Amino acid sequence: MDTLPAEGSARPVDYVWAIARISLGWIFLWAFLDKTFGWGFATPAERAWTAGGSPTTGFLKGTGENALGGLFSGLAGQGWVDWLFMLGLLGIGAALILGAGMRIAAVTGGLLLILMWAAELPLTTNPFMDDHVVYAVVLAGLALAGAGDTLGVGARWGRTALVRRLPILK
Repeated sequence: MDTLPAEGSARPVDYVWAIARISLGWIFLWAFLDKTFGWGFATPAERAWTAGGSPTTGFLKGTGENALGGLFSGLAGQGWVDWLFMLGLLGIGAALILGAGMRIAAVTGGLLLILMWAAELPLTTNPFMDDHVVYAVVLAGLALAGAGDTLGVGARWGRTALVRRLPILK
């Protein structure tokens, strides 16, 4: 039976999970930054959120012909959807990079990714599997592996009175 390593000692696999956590966190945080400021990678400056653009319109408007397109395209550009999406990207990205709040980041990130997957149905290159589903599975693995404890503040965060009282915040 596997046992957890003594506090302060990390196994090589813990570093792999930590690097995966930070990498995936950067994907979420970068999406937030590029959509906010329009740095020209996925979002041109004139469509930036700070320039009055909608961070959800491009993706969700493109779902109109898909199986659930009517539902998702109707949400495109609504202020509350933009705010919820952007706060989600920022919160999930920050939690993953810091290694704190991994459980909430895994659940909310997984939900966001599965909704994005559903918006694209039917998939064009595979009957059901794409990167959204893979990332959702990785998020679950990160939370279950305690990946925030290595190269992150997860261990210290987990010892706070707040997290001891509300373990979901781990």
